[in-house]
Amino acid sequence: MSSRWSSLPNPIRWLLLSVGAVLARLGVIDPRRAERTTDLAWPRIVTGLARMSKSAADVAMVGIALGPAAIAGVGLAAPYWGLAFAVGGGIAGATIGLVSQHYTGGTDSGLSLAVTTSAVVVAALTLPLGLLYWVAPESLIGLVGNDAASIAYGADYLRVVALGIPFAALNLIGSRTLVGADDAWTPMVIRAGGAVANVALNAVLIFALGMGVVGAAIGTVLANVLVLAAFVVGFTVGRLPLVGAFPVTLSLERPRVTVADARDVVSIGTPLVFTNVARRAAQFPMLAIVALFGPNVLAAYVVARRVRDLMDTPGWGFSLASSSLVGQELGTGDERSADTYGREVLWFGTAVYLVSGGLVLVFAEQVSRLFVDDPSILPLVTTFVMVACISVVFRGISGGATGPLRASGDTRWPFYGQVLGLYVFAVPIAFLGAATVPIPGLEAVTPLGIEALYAALILETLVPAAVTYYRFSAGHWKAISRSYRPETSASD
Repeated sequence: MSSRWSSLPNPIRWLLLSVGAVLARLGVIDPRRAERTTDLAWPRIVTGLARMSKSAADVAMVGIALGPAAIAGVGLAAPYWGLAFAVGGGIAGATIGLVSQHYTGGTDSGLSLAVTTSAVVVAALTLPLGLLYWVAPESLIGLVGNDAASIAYGADYLRVVALGIPFAALNLIGSRTLVGADDAWTPMVIRAGGAVANVALNAVLIFALGMGVVGAAIGTVLANVLVLAAFVVGFTVGRLPLVGAFPVTLSLERPRVTVADARDVVSIGTPLVFTNVARRAAQFPMLAIVALFGPNVLAAYVVARRVRDLMDTPGWGFSLASSSLVGQELGTGDERSADTYGREVLWFGTAVYLVSGGLVLVFAEQVSRLFVDDPSILPLVTTFVMVACISVVFRGISGGATGPLRASGDTRWPFYGQVLGLYVFAVPIAFLGAATVPIPGLEAVTPLGIEALYAALILETLVPAAVTYYRFSAGHWKAISRSYRPETSASD
């Protein structure tokens, strides 16, 4: 474990280690694995919190400067930016599995090839997406909005932020490369620094220069360029000032990317891309359905999802830690240790979710007051937040089960679970809550009411958790990993 990590006390690391210590006493997890998992997970969790804070600051500053229409415009553009992250994140998920295996059981040239191939693939996928956003932002925003002012703001934002999409996707590749090489500290520092720079740039561009939503978009683009520049320097030189040494360096000249290499990355990353896109795309029909219940219910639902997203940040760390640790064991051919790591990290992460969800559940009303102060809707918001506290625990299970599957290259089942949970269960049940559905032989079925939204919030996470855990527990992922391992490793 890096001395940098052990010498930096912080509440997030302390909480994780405390939960790990309790589980170790109960015999659920080995203390050394708990500490190693914590060292990989907590920096990523901090990165997630920084990104969440940056997004909130963006919206707040735009709202102060221009009002609600600008907030709505940026909100309409946000899902499109999210789709780009879904693509980049899926390919980056393949990167972490390949890098972790080459880090322990391969060669420097093999590691460089894995990263270079991932970068080429993600650039090829996101450049056309960015071009589409640049050329037709009004049409795209008009698909989800109907207010002229909001559409105009959203189109202005999307057109400029499109320039940053390839940079953001490549940053995900750089971050996952370091995590796969057992270093979550460095990407935390770089990307959290980028988030801070983003907020500072936005403040200057929006308020000092009066550039509005365009200023917010420019700040996002410049911050992503700065982060990518830091990754490139670190990977080529081997270290960064104030950050320290990188665990790996990359050759930009060789080995050359081949079609077979690209095919490996695509075959692993495509299901992860579809999984991410499935989750992002479901935002559109769900919000449209919830809006049928009226503005108060829509507001309560949005607050609940925001609270759940904040509670879900531990999954950012535990899922990636699991992928890295399991992948490293698979890289050496030790499938038994890989299985042990996968199971222990899964239960470790789930326990953390239970603690964080339980704390928010106890203080659900106080948390709700941070978003609304109208006593007429506060009970409704509180109820939605309480439901979110229950549903987020299943995110912990699905994230923990996805980690080993991603490390091994067995990435289709998380996609199946996501599609099943969102489109077969959550969206239809939410629709039945608002709509009267005619059935042959009956006049109609009475809408299920608001309780259907509560059920949808839980099923949205419960079903993927059940599917991914089933696939993980079946153990097929260990055999699948053999086709992606370095040739020097042997399987059990």
